[in-house]
Amino acid sequence: MNKTKRKIFETAMQLFADKGYEATSIEEITATVGVAKGTLYYHFSSKEEIFNFLVEEGMKLLKNSIKIKTDKVSNYIDKIRAIILIQIKVIVKYESLITIILSQMWGKEERNKRSRQYVLEYIEIIEKIIKEGIEKGEIIAGDPSAIASEIFSVTCSCLIYKFKLDKEIDIQTMFREIEKTVINGLKV
Repeated sequence: MNKTKRKIFETAMQLFADKGYEATSIEEITATVGVAKGTLYYHFSSKEEIFNFLVEEGMKLLKNSIKIKTDKVSNYIDKIRAIILIQIKVIVKYESLITIILSQMWGKEERNKRSRQYVLEYIEIIEKIIKEGIEKGEIIAGDPSAIASEIFSVTCSCLIYKFKLDKEIDIQTMFREIEKTVINGLKV
């Protein structure tokens, strides 16, 4: 991604997170970036395309990070540990992106459906790992879909915790708390 496209990407992400998708205009994005509309349209055909690119790239980053880390461990509890730690790190580092995705999951517009689809596809990755862990006897029996949704939801709640504290989250502290309540609850 070239420098201009990256700047448009980062600026749009911040504006969408701060103001919301609907309240952010192409004019505001171009003014903040300091480029002409033509330059923006050279890289993206519309605000919707910028949004789609943001969500797609963000979810690819999360999925790829999870795959790399979980492929390195054979124990399913350790796979869940890796998923949770990566999710916390991604949420902390890319808070704006996660805020956008979560805020756009509800509704009937194409971007809402796309956000939902990406989140559900990601949760299915966790679900598959949980199901395999249950089958191997490493994770307690339960509904893999519910457990995977819980893991995703608990890690996303880090954002609520951050707002409550009104300061940055210590990743290791947050991980240890989730480990005590969620991960330890999955052990056989």
